Parts: sequence; structure tokens; C-alpha cells
Amino acid sequence: MSAEHPMSAAYAAFGLAPAMRAGDVLADGGYQVHRDFVDFVVDGRPLLFRLTDLDAVSPLASDVPPAIFTAQVRSLLLETDAPLEGGRHIIYGCPECADLACGAVTAVIQRDGADYIWRDFAWQTDEHPDLERNGYHGLGPFRFAGAGYRAALDSLIDGTEPPAARRRVLLIGARVAILARLAAALRAIGIGADITGDAAHVPADELRGYGAVFFGRALTPEQRAVVQAAFDRAGIDVAYVDGLAPVVPLLVAQIEHALDRRPAEQHRLTRLTAADGEADIEVTSPCRVRVTAYRLDRLRRGHTHDVFDGVLEPGRHRIALEAKAVKGEAFVVARTTGSVLVAAMAR
Repeated sequence: MSAEHPMSAAYAAFGLAPAMRAGDVLADGGYQVHRDFVDFVVDGRPLLFRLTDLDAVSPLASDVPPAIFTAQVRSLLLETDAPLEGGRHIIYGCPECADLACGAVTAVIQRDGADYIWRDFAWQTDEHPDLERNGYHGLGPFRFAGAGYRAALDSLIDGTEPPAARRRVLLIGARVAILARLAAALRAIGIGADITGDAAHVPADELRGYGAVFFGRALTPEQRAVVQAAFDRAGIDVAYVDGLAPVVPLLVAQIEHALDRRPAEQHRLTRLTAADGEADIEVTSPCRVRVTAYRLDRLRRGHTHDVFDGVLEPGRHRIALEAKAVKGEAFVVARTTGSVLVAAMAR
């Protein structure tokens, strides 16, 4: 832990921002669940960005019951007892089950007059963290002015916070079989999906529930225009996704990217292009990045190739792509825990 005593810590700005843990369809047939949550922002930067290789979400997840969500907020305000011994609170936990045994980032939260202090961050898997061995040395302590801290957290339960993300997708296309598989995959990772052949007569109230519209490759420009006109008449800002290829994990990645409407400064992964046998990737902070290539063979069958999985430092990076991974019509997906980018292989 830092040797700095919390009483001497300089003030840090506290804020909140929407965040996501992107869902995924894994090569072994499993799924990684999509989670929307509220991240903590310290001095203008998401706190999660300070933790390089962490697949986790805050306790302020959008899919927990309202009573539990409110209880989590009240706990962070110290209006209830700390959930862990020693005044410790879970800051980030397992996105799949929220079980402490899976590991969690915890910290002591305490009051000092009107101020709130977060200190002694650690990785914890049982009731007693080993601060010397598993502490995040150099992270914190953070002193937050009480008024701003309380106002930010109170906004989550008094109706003044930003509206929740729309995690529902409308799927439109000619190939019903691929749409059905795509819908099943999206539902498995926690994203609602509906299939329709025509959105022109769907009531506006129903259209408002969608965050994205997916178009199959066989749709004509005229058919797309009819759908877009329906959303325009309803005054709904929705993301449109043109399916790249009938490969479900690739399409899921496209939709995850489309549903992520956060501003650029809240992303770690900011650039992906693919050309000349390389993927060009840019990240804003140290993070683990996974790169996967998908290609179609002459019979239009999909093939998956794991290309890269490792921690990248801030800046631009070129990742070599094996020729067999991008032979023919090919696409590249880059992922961090909170961002997904997709690029077609340029020829």
C-alpha cells in the first residue's frame, strides 16, 4: 500500500459514467455475458482503466434488482455497515456471478469529517485480504469532497441519472436460420433480440425499446430505407448494423460495438484497421486485448483463428496476421473487457 496517510491525501474529483462488459460467443461454444454498469470516475478517468488486466464490473450493475442496487449505493455512502470485514467494500467483482471466491477488487471506505476516503485497494478472494501480497500499491488513497461524492451517488436513485442503455436489437434479414442463431446467441449473453421481416408497422412505443437494428446482407437498399424511415418517424436515434458475414460470433461483435454509445474518452480500445497482413490497433491505457480473425472459405463456411491475446501499452500497435487466418473474405475483431471493434480485411 501507499505510505501516504489518508489524512494527507489531496482531493480527487469523483464521478460516475456508464460502462459495459462486452458479451462474447466463445470458440468452445460458451458465452461471456454482457453487463452494463456504472463505473467510478476519479479525476476524469474511469477507475477501471487503472487496473490493466481485469474482467470485472462495479456493484452498480443495471441488471440487479432495484432494491439491491439502492442498497449498494447506500453502502458506498456508508449509510449501512460495510459488507466485508475491516470496513471493506467491493469496488469491482466477477461479472458472471459476483462471488467473492472468484476474486474482487476491494477497498476501505471511511469518513473523515464531511469527506469520503477510499484506501488500501486489494485483490481479495476470502474474508481477509493480504495487503502486502495482493494490495494495489500506488492506487489511492483518494479523498473525495463529501458534497460532490454524495450528489453523484444520490443521482443514481433519485431519477436524475442518465437513462439506462437500450440492450435490445431488432434483427431483419432474408436468412431466417442465421437470424435465429444470432438471436439465440444474443439472448444467451444478456441482450434482447427480436426478428421481423418488416418494421414499417411496428408501433413507435415498441421501436423505442431497441438500441440497434441489424440488417442481413441480402436486404436491398430499399428495404433498409423503409426500416430507417420507420425509426425516423418515431424520432428514435438507433444504431444500424450491416451484417458482414453469416458468422454468429462476428455478428455479435458488430452488435456489441453498435450498442456502445459512450463517448470516445471512455474507451480503452479506440482504433482497429486490418490490411496487408496486419491489424493496426490503438489503446489509450494498458489493457489486455484479444484479436480474432474470421474468414469465409469458397463454400461460404466460417472459420475462426485466434490471433493475439496479451497486454498492450498505450499507443498504436501492429499485430501480424497469419496468411491462413485472413485468406479470402476475412474480418478482424479486437476486444478489451469493455470495448469491441470490428474491421473488414482490406485488399
